[in-house]
Amino acid sequence: MAAVRVLFVCLGNICRSPTAHGVFESLVASRGLERAIAVDSCGTGDWHVGHPPDRRAAAEALKRGYEIGHLRARQVAPADFTRFHYILAMDRTNLADLQAMCPPEFSGQLGLFLSYAPGSGLEEVPDPYYGADDGFTRVLNLVEAASEGLLEEIRGAHSLR
Repeated sequence: MAAVRVLFVCLGNICRSPTAHGVFESLVASRGLERAIAVDSCGTGDWHVGHPPDRRAAAEALKRGYEIGHLRARQVAPADFTRFHYILAMDRTNLADLQAMCPPEFSGQLGLFLSYAPGSGLEEVPDPYYGADDGFTRVLNLVEAASEGLLEEIRGAHSLR
C-alpha cells in the first residue's frame, strides 16, 4: 500500500476531480513515486456514479497527454476518511460537504486543492460543466499548477525524494 494517499473531490466526479486525478497521477509517475503515492477521485453527488469523465474533460486532458477515459465516477464514502491522507476539494461547497461528514478522528489534510497553487489568484477550481470548452482548458491549467505544489508539499512532509 502506498505511503501517501490523495483523494480529489468535486461535485459529480466527471470534470474537475478526474482531471486532477489524471494529472497528479501522471506527475507522480513521472517522478518515479507511483509506489509511494496513490491517487483517486470522487464526487459528493451520486448522479454520475459509474460514468466516465465528461468527454470534453477527457479530450482536453488527452491533448496534453493525460489519459483519464478509464476512470469511473464514484461518490465519496465515510471510509475515505480512514483511507486517505489528503482529501482535496475543488471548491468551497464541496469542502463544506466533506467537512460535514468528516469524523472527528480524521487526522489528514482536508482543504481546497488550489491552496497548493497560491500564484493562481484563485481559491476554487471553477466548474466547467455548463460553460464553453475553454473552461476545460482553464481547469487543466489550474490543476497542473496545483499538482506541482501538492507534490512538493507531499515530498517534503513525507520525506519522499
